[in-house]
Amino acid sequence: MKHLIWAAFIMGFTALQAQDLDLSKEIRKQFVGTWSLIAVENTNIDGSKIQPYGQNPVGLLVLTEKGDYAIQILKATRPKVKAGDKNKATPDENSALVQGNNSHFGTYSVEPEKHTITFHVQHAFYPNWEGIAQVRSYKLEDNMLRYVVTNTTNGGAVTATVVWKKNPAH
Repeated sequence: MKHLIWAAFIMGFTALQAQDLDLSKEIRKQFVGTWSLIAVENTNIDGSKIQPYGQNPVGLLVLTEKGDYAIQILKATRPKVKAGDKNKATPDENSALVQGNNSHFGTYSVEPEKHTITFHVQHAFYPNWEGIAQVRSYKLEDNMLRYVVTNTTNGGAVTATVVWKKNPAH
C-alpha cells in the first residue's frame, strides 16, 4: 500500500511538472519572435507626456526561445552627419544621434502570474543600465506587447510606455 501511495504521488507530481513545462512553452511561444516598435511615450512627474523618439519611432525587439533578447529603438528622422564620418560629427549632430537612439541586449525572463518581463541587461547604449535587471510590467494582447519602463534613460520620476507589435512568422 505504501508503494502505491508513493507511486501515485510521483505520478501526480510528474503530471504537474509536465503541465508547468507546457505552460512555459505556451507562454514562451507568445513572446518568442521579432517585434516592431509602435510607440514610446514618456510620462513626466507632472503628468505631461512626450514622445522622445517622435510620432513614428522605428525599432526591433528580438526575443529568442533560449532567453536572449535585443532591442533597438530609433527616432525615425535623425539628421545625417554632414561630414559622412561619425567621428567628425558636430556636437549638435552627436546630440541628435544620442538622443534618437536606445539599444540594449542580454537575456530575459517572464513571470506571467506577476505580468512582468525582466530584461537582464548585459550591454547597452546607455551604460548605466549594464548589469541591471530591468523589471517591467506588461500586457500582451492580440500580438501587441505593451510594457512600462520605470527606470528610464531620462532618470528621475519619468516613466515610459513602450508598445511593440509581433511580426508574422516567416
